Parts: sequence; structure tokens; C-alpha cells
Amino acid sequence: MQTSGYFDDDGNELNPDVYPKPQLCLSCKKQHDSNEEIMCSLTRLDQMGEDEFRCCAYQMVGRE
Repeated sequence: MQTSGYFDDDGNELNPDVYPKPQLCLSCKKQHDSNEEIMCSLTRLDQMGEDEFRCCAYQMVGRE
């Protein structure tokens, strides 16, 4: 039994690398920050299939 990684409520493993990143993520300052990787992945996986992607942690590149 695998105990690490990302899983849905039914115990199915989810691999964030196989789901395309939303456009908002591609323009985010945190996109390549290894400290943010888990939270970013959880945010994306949680909103899979939604019409609109939202992220409260988004920071535009070039902005503080």
C-alpha cells in the first residue's frame, strides 16, 4: 500500500504532472518555488473539472 503522494477521497492516486497547469499558474511567481509545490498541486487538483480556476496565493511575476 502506497502512503505518500496525492490521493482523492476514494484513495485513487492523482499525479499533478499529468494534468495541464491553468494559465494563472503559468504566470505565477511561485510556479517554480519548491516550497510552494505541495500547496500549488493541492489547489490545482482540488479544482480539476471546474469551469474557473481560482488561487488565493497567486502572485504575478514581477510584482512583490
